[in-house]
Amino acid sequence: MSDGQRKPTRIETTAKRRQQILEAAIMCFLETGYHQTGVRDIANRAGVSLGNLYNHFPGKHDVLVEIASLERAELVPFIDGLAQPRAPTKLLENFVRAYAKYLAVPENVILGLEITSEAIRKPDIARLFLNNRRELVVALAKILERGRNAGDMRSQLAPNETAQMIVELIEGSAYRSVLENVPMRQLRGSLLDFILAAVRPD
Repeated sequence: MSDGQRKPTRIETTAKRRQQILEAAIMCFLETGYHQTGVRDIANRAGVSLGNLYNHFPGKHDVLVEIASLERAELVPFIDGLAQPRAPTKLLENFVRAYAKYLAVPENVILGLEITSEAIRKPDIARLFLNNRRELVVALAKILERGRNAGDMRSQLAPNETAQMIVELIEGSAYRSVLENVPMRQLRGSLLDFILAAVRPD
């Protein structure tokens, strides 16, 4: 049998079915919210039986844990981008534009809100969510520290706190974009100007 006709292995089939369930769950959470979605809704959307779903995930909470874990992969390009050997101010500009563009997709914002709201109640979700954000903030803080030490940014700049506020400002603008139906592209320019003004040298 040629490679093009190779029968999928059991591991490949299991991985595909698991991904199918995760994608179905994401669509359900986006359309009706996490708490309004039942396990049966996810199974129906995925085209699998309840028993098959339970073979992959003990319950709906475990599906959300997996989705929160996968969010880490979504943040990798931003973290890697901040590690590039370029001028700190340019890296900051690139990050703000790229992260704002990512959050311009309403689905990314809505799913993030679903994860955040559940993180308040569930320690394991909170741990994953906070770890993901912490890696992003740490990468950004290193750039701000480089900029401060090079004299390209304010001498009194507190890298960690400022990095946290920058991430929160971009995410908060994205929430406003969704709630008020204002395209994120209309907010990006003012957002970037505000952040650059906040870190500019004294």
